[in-house]
Amino acid sequence: MIMVKDDILKIQKKEDLRQSLSSLRASLKDMENVKAAKELLGDARAVAELLKEEDPKVRKNAAALLGDLGAGNQAEALYQAYVKEEKRFIRSVYLKALGKMDVSPYLSNLKEQYDFLAQYTPLKEEKKHVSEELSALEQILRTEDKGHTFTGWRERLLVVLTTNTSYREVTEKQLYALKKGSHPLGIKAIVENLSDVVKIRTFRELLFPLSLKEDFTADVSPGDGGKLLASSNLLPLLEKCHREPGPFYFRLEIRNGMDLKERSRYALKAARAMEEESARQLINSTDDYEFEVRILAGKDKKMRAFLKMNTIPMERFNYRLHTISSSIHPSTAALLMELAGPYLKKNAQILDPCCGVGTMLLERCKKVPAREIYGIDIFGDAVLGARENAALAKVPVHFIHRDYFDFRHEYLFDEIIANLPMRGKRTKEEQDEFYRKFFDKSQEHLASKGYMILYCNEGAFVKKQLRMHPMFRLEKEFVMGQKGDFALYIIGVKK
Repeated sequence: MIMVKDDILKIQKKEDLRQSLSSLRASLKDMENVKAAKELLGDARAVAELLKEEDPKVRKNAAALLGDLGAGNQAEALYQAYVKEEKRFIRSVYLKALGKMDVSPYLSNLKEQYDFLAQYTPLKEEKKHVSEELSALEQILRTEDKGHTFTGWRERLLVVLTTNTSYREVTEKQLYALKKGSHPLGIKAIVENLSDVVKIRTFRELLFPLSLKEDFTADVSPGDGGKLLASSNLLPLLEKCHREPGPFYFRLEIRNGMDLKERSRYALKAARAMEEESARQLINSTDDYEFEVRILAGKDKKMRAFLKMNTIPMERFNYRLHTISSSIHPSTAALLMELAGPYLKKNAQILDPCCGVGTMLLERCKKVPAREIYGIDIFGDAVLGARENAALAKVPVHFIHRDYFDFRHEYLFDEIIANLPMRGKRTKEEQDEFYRKFFDKSQEHLASKGYMILYCNEGAFVKKQLRMHPMFRLEKEFVMGQKGDFALYIIGVKK
């Protein structure tokens, strides 16, 4: 707080301005300091006066500080300073500050400036700063943009559904397509009715492969990579599938062997090239985007490009308002229930002893209707979330905040379904004891013709308890990944 007062006093006296502005801005990361600075600066006129200083870095920091403070009463001063500013590297800073204020009086003028810059051919040394100014203008003007409406439901489209590749056939048999086959990510298909595709519960993501005119390898420069993406079928695909015209706001994600810093630098440069090559019909917007362009490196070291459209309404898992860190992905839960399908009983009485937010239970009931459904969890917040999720899914479930080992019930259950907790900080001995108690307890609650449907990554413990509990038999084991760590176990009661 003392530093804030000292910096503001120096700013008001116009002493050591560069350092004082920089120091004050750094201190505003603390919200208490923001509050104090607003009280001490009042209408922030002392800061706005610095927009007239000869030192361009002082003007730059003063503009950024007004934005940090949200000093809307100085919007006119900021706008006028932006109009008069001759140093290109500062102009985007004025705009970013204005973007945090009411700019409605200046929108038409800012739109004219944007149209001018979009047609302007910058010198090499000013190219970066012109691009930054255009991006800042786009963020302001986008406040009037209501987004894009997906209309490509009946278009003939090439799609990739990402799935568990060990069981891609589960999704493939639910998919009606003109042509379909396996893909390294799951299933590749040509479809004409996307509204049916998005109802399938067992795929994770819907992607659209992009057709590149040349091979995209790790040796391709960011600029050339961006040009390849912009000259692909990306823009025609977006235009074909949406009611509104461009620009289309995207995020570029690269998944290859580069480290994070390298990937970030590459993505930024490639995205700028995409903007330029597409005449700014494609706009990079890492925070507020409707589309994701994803670059994946294959085993042959070639890069494949995919488009993900967040404009496509995905309503499969709308019930899932709440999650916790250990929550299973709903598409995985749906796949598990498809695999367990032959063992699921209609109008069954079901118990989930470690239900979390209810995903496994709710996907079980989406697959086959049930009569009485109980979910138990020792974590109270999870139970609260599960109740809300179940209400949204319109599935009546009795959720109980309790340790399974203290649970009592009058009648037996047809199915005990569980995504068993991972070991975490437990020792091997503690986890072994947990599985012993789990099988002991489940033996009390499972009906004579019932099944346990268990998902976990502790197969050795499961099989040990099967040997220790002769009333159970392993009906089926589905290994869920190439590493063989997670598996689905269908365990029945011996007759």
